[in-house]
Amino acid sequence: MKILIINTHLTYPGWSEGKLNLTFTEAAKAFFVERGHQVVETFVERGYTADEEVQKHVLTDLVILQTPVNWFGAPWIYKKYVDEVFNAGLAQQVLLEGDGRTSKDPSKQYGTGGKMQGRKFMISATWNAPRETFDNPASFLCGGKGTADLFLPITSNYKFCGYDIRPSFGVFDIFKCPDIPRALEDYQRHLEKHCL
Repeated sequence: MKILIINTHLTYPGWSEGKLNLTFTEAAKAFFVERGHQVVETFVERGYTADEEVQKHVLTDLVILQTPVNWFGAPWIYKKYVDEVFNAGLAQQVLLEGDGRTSKDPSKQYGTGGKMQGRKFMISATWNAPRETFDNPASFLCGGKGTADLFLPITSNYKFCGYDIRPSFGVFDIFKCPDIPRALEDYQRHLEKHCL
């Protein structure tokens, strides 16, 4: 199996240096390499070429997005990455070919034009929010909504291209109550269960 790990951390000097997202990127890489799989990486902040990223997607079986959650989404550089890479993939007709519908067959559903069936996509995210904020009807902020609801704009892009969306992994409360050693152990179990 070949895995693409996309690290979308955006550095804010003196506040957010990217060490935690790098730790989880390295943990995922080690997990797969130890099991005989190939890993390729993209660090969005360091730069990329859209056509090369399209080819990375085409040649991999699993894509993992490693991201901090900034203002309830991935950093803006990830949206730029998606716009450039997915538009290139559409233009080349390798990630998808249209949206699945045709004028000759209007019964086909919107979002069924993807060409990446058989591949998987997963998000691994670092959160300031505590875990109990999500999937909790008593939560003031989310009112019962979960992380999957917040990630829908990200996962929909991959589902639109045919990917199987795997359950996301989260490291929560990273500033006030972090338990990184336990989170790393949980991450290995999550990868074992949902990605192999």
